[in-house]
Amino acid sequence: MQATPIQLFDAESCTYTYILSSPDDRDAVIIDPVDRHWQRDLAHIERLGLKLTHILETHAHADHVTSAGKLRALTGAKACVPSGCGIAPAEIQLDDGDLVRFGGREHIAVIHTPGHTAGSMCYLWRGNLFTGDTLLVDGCGRTDFQGGSAGALYDSVTGKLFALDDATRVWPGHDYKGQSVSSIGWEKRHNARLAGCSRLEFIALMAALDLPRPRLMDVALPANRTLGLGHGV
Repeated sequence: MQATPIQLFDAESCTYTYILSSPDDRDAVIIDPVDRHWQRDLAHIERLGLKLTHILETHAHADHVTSAGKLRALTGAKACVPSGCGIAPAEIQLDDGDLVRFGGREHIAVIHTPGHTAGSMCYLWRGNLFTGDTLLVDGCGRTDFQGGSAGALYDSVTGKLFALDDATRVWPGHDYKGQSVSSIGWEKRHNARLAGCSRLEFIALMAALDLPRPRLMDVALPANRTLGLGHGV
């Protein structure tokens, strides 16, 4: 059975937050929560009679501050982050192939997908893939800071994500064009940056982007390495 996540949006940073819940009990997981929306997110969880047990980050974000520390303090949920990305206060440091277990029988598979950042992770649950900034709808994340690498991103997407079933739903970490969900099959055939592109072509494409520095980077990165604690969330 394919479950549908709750998808929530932050208009300022164009960030998607996701709430996953077990159909068998009350346990819930949140992925990439944003500081200014912690009350909204808790309201959704409480309205549905759920209990937050895990908070997952796909990477150390440069464009918004996480509410992971605040949510952990309020709910007792465990913070789960990619190993080696410098978020020391998190209880669970995730590595490729790990499983995050919640509820009676639920688990989320951890897939290390370096490229956007060196520690970026994607999370697979019941045919739903939460891709952070690794793979976006008809695009991908930038690769020019935080240990990013266009070659590594190409390998992560084509070697790991595109190896998944075509029907796997792609839930991105961001969207700037009003697109909320895709599929692995569609991205393999149509993604504007990756479909039909060789590794060398992709590296050249990414090198030519010349993107501006994220506006909140100097604030967001230090705050996110402490789960947003001390940032006034």
